Amino acid sequence: MTVYQLNDTLRFPPPELAEPNGLLAIGGDLSPVRLLKGYKMGIFPWYIEGEPILWWAPSPRLVLLPEEFHLPRRLARTMRKRPFTVTADTAFREVITGCARTRVDSGTETWITDEMLEAYCRLHELGYAHSVECRRHGKLVGGLYGVTLDRVFFGESMFSLVSDASKVALATLVSFCRRRGIQLIDCQITSEHLQQFGAREVSGSRFQQMLMEFIRSGEPPPPWHNDFIEQQRLNGGPKTLT
Repeated sequence: MTVYQLNDTLRFPPPELAEPNGLLAIGGDLSPVRLLKGYKMGIFPWYIEGEPILWWAPSPRLVLLPEEFHLPRRLARTMRKRPFTVTADTAFREVITGCARTRVDSGTETWITDEMLEAYCRLHELGYAHSVECRRHGKLVGGLYGVTLDRVFFGESMFSLVSDASKVALATLVSFCRRRGIQLIDCQITSEHLQQFGAREVSGSRFQQMLMEFIRSGEPPPPWHNDFIEQQRLNGGPKTLT
């Protein structure tokens, strides 16, 4: 097995050299420059506490194209009731902490180590990492977060403390992506849960083609928060977007 050792040059090996399980490289750091360079190439960190940083480029890759999103009828009925207030980028640290905590509370190891949490909070401060929050009676009950480069949203994790909260966050994200012209949501690893919403597998080579097509700018995207507020105003109140 060939796994590449990273050094201080901020260079990654080509993603097509990843092992069959997707593992590509080891080491390096979680600096914003390295993380953004990795995402642009379809490479992301994923490791647990006590391990060195591991970098992955799995093939096949699970993706969700916003125009292919499938909204299950039961979830559509839930969203019509507008059970949550949905916002963006108002509680990034709380969302990523919630994603980590729900895994730990369920007895599952989490890759969201303290080092990872702080790294993505730095990306958020720079305008690249974003969160979608669902609140009920003012309390955060679910959400998701990820990284945006140009017209690609790289989904990282989601959590839910009450039924359907993370699903509503996902559906709202897709609606937002359509309005913003985001063409691709990267779901990373194949999941039956996400496939029910229209996510599908593509080959690693096809994924690379999509990244080259949809990532032309390295600048952070315009802020999300005000767009969510405006959409809520148009919908008649601070509730979920449909």
